[in-house]
Amino acid sequence: MDAGRRWAASAAALLMLMTLGVAACGADNGGTAKGVKVDKGVTKEPCPGSTHKDRGCIYLGVLSDLTQGPFAPLAVEILRGHQDFWARVNAAGGIDGKFDVNIKEYTRDNKYNPEEHVAKLRQIEPHILALGQSLGTATTLAGLGIMKQDDLVASPASWWSGWAFEDADTVLESGYSYCLEAMDGLDYMAQRFGKPKSVLAVGYPGDYGGDSAAGVAAWARRNGATVTRIQTAPNAQAGNQDAVVNAIRKQRPPVVMLATGAAEAAEIVGKAVASGFAGQFIGSVPTFNPALLKSKAGPALLARYRYVSPWAPFGANTAAHAAMRKAVGDKLPTNEGYTFGWIWSYPIKSVLVGAARDGDLTRRGVRSTVAKVTVNY
Repeated sequence: MDAGRRWAASAAALLMLMTLGVAACGADNGGTAKGVKVDKGVTKEPCPGSTHKDRGCIYLGVLSDLTQGPFAPLAVEILRGHQDFWARVNAAGGIDGKFDVNIKEYTRDNKYNPEEHVAKLRQIEPHILALGQSLGTATTLAGLGIMKQDDLVASPASWWSGWAFEDADTVLESGYSYCLEAMDGLDYMAQRFGKPKSVLAVGYPGDYGGDSAAGVAAWARRNGATVTRIQTAPNAQAGNQDAVVNAIRKQRPPVVMLATGAAEAAEIVGKAVASGFAGQFIGSVPTFNPALLKSKAGPALLARYRYVSPWAPFGANTAAHAAMRKAVGDKLPTNEGYTFGWIWSYPIKSVLVGAARDGDLTRRGVRSTVAKVTVNY
């Protein structure tokens, strides 16, 4: 897929079922449906509950953090955004007028755990054409070998910079990376508060926190600042963020860059400010949930914290955002995860439409289509 599908909007600092469903492998051994070549994850029969009896069904899988992981509040809304996006596609004629898309049948909870992710991927892989969502960098990387071997493309709920340099025909990322996000965020902080002489990078270990920290380091080299990195973990593993807060109190950097979950970010900001820390916080996009503003940390977040997003928020004035608002009706999203889920769906849609028009909705046909299409978001 060429570079035209990447979101080009400027960064904006903002305050702000375990049961297997019906098998969808009606053409696993090869064949055709609606005059299109198909194999796994596509049937000539309508999707369950569809009123479009003249269309076949494309099944997309979802592997997401839906219950107990650090990103569950965000992930539930991401999934809702996906579901509403595909409902709108189906209502408008589906994929090339021949297929509806079902993203509910093979939705599974990966609990933001790589082993759980791989187990659930193996469970649903025989029944799907592609992954409409694969949440998490470490989790998606854990399943990448299976995906490449089985020609399974995916839309990742991840902004790891590595997706731009490898596996471009498998992982269809949108938006900029955590690395670039950190640079953009620090540019904003320098413009708003003056260029900091030091930055503290706080994040999870691995590719999320590491990617963000790499961006902080690159910005610091360019701007003559020093960097200290502290690794932390979700509270389910670490218990609390007291070690991070103590480090902030000791070092007192002008700016702290956060690459954690939202609960951990709120705890760090709230406790640090309460202890007298006078610096500023800038957070990667997964660090924020509007519900936190009603917590004890709310005043500290409003006063000292901003987060960076690769695209405009739910209320923005674009055709895509207007479509989102129409889709949700009276039930507004609880956070920007809904916006992410909607936007992350465009690459998969473009590839499916392209493959259907080429007459080849096999796994290999879909994967080979990636390089041919440009996404209009």
